[in-house]
Amino acid sequence: MIENLEKNKSNIEDSSPSVVIINYGAGNIKSIQFAFKRLGVNAVLSNSIDEIKAADKVIFPGVGEASSAMKMLQESGLDKLIPTLKQPVLGICLGMQLMCNASEEGNTKGLGIFNVDVKRFSKAVKVPQMGWNVISDLKSDLFKGIKEKEFMYLVHSFYAENCSASIATTDYEIEYASALQKDNFYGVQFHPEKSGIEGSKILENFLKLKV
Repeated sequence: MIENLEKNKSNIEDSSPSVVIINYGAGNIKSIQFAFKRLGVNAVLSNSIDEIKAADKVIFPGVGEASSAMKMLQESGLDKLIPTLKQPVLGICLGMQLMCNASEEGNTKGLGIFNVDVKRFSKAVKVPQMGWNVISDLKSDLFKGIKEKEFMYLVHSFYAENCSASIATTDYEIEYASALQKDNFYGVQFHPEKSGIEGSKILENFLKLKV
C-alpha cells in the first residue's frame, strides 16, 4: 500500500494542480486535506470567493446537518458561488447532498445542481449506514481503474435517489446514487479520504479531470 501511495504521489507532483477545500464550517475537512497531502498536493482550506474561483479543482465537503450547513453557505454567499463554478468540483458526503434539489433533513432546499432529491432511509434498516459498502454501475473517469463492487466507507442517514445523473450506485435497503455527475460537478456519498488506496485513487482521478 505504501509503495502504491508513493507512486500516486510522484505522478501527481508532476502536474500538481491548485486545490481548494471549501471551509464553510461543516465537515471533517482536515482528513481530506491530509489525503491530498499523501498524494503530494497542498490543498488549501478557504472560504474566500476569489481563492475558490481561482482554483484548478474545488472540494465541497460536509459532515453534519443539512439545514445548518446550508445556512452557513448562505451567510458567506457560497450558496450563490458554488453553482457558478467552471472547474471540476467534487462534493463529498453532505456536500454532495447539498448539491441536490432538496433534502428531507431539516426540509432543506439545496443548490439545485443535481436534479434529484435526498431522502431518509426507512426504519427498516439501521440508521445511519455506517461502515463499508460496495459501489456498482460505475461510470465516468472519476472511477478509472476502480473495480465494480469496490468497497467504500460511508456514514449517512440520508441518500440521493437513483437518477439519470448517477455514476455509481449502492444498495442499502434500496439502490441509491452513491455518486453523481453533471457537467463539471461531481459528488460522492462515500468518504474517499477514508476508503484506503481505492479512495486515494478516486481523488487522484479527480485531480486529472478536465472540463
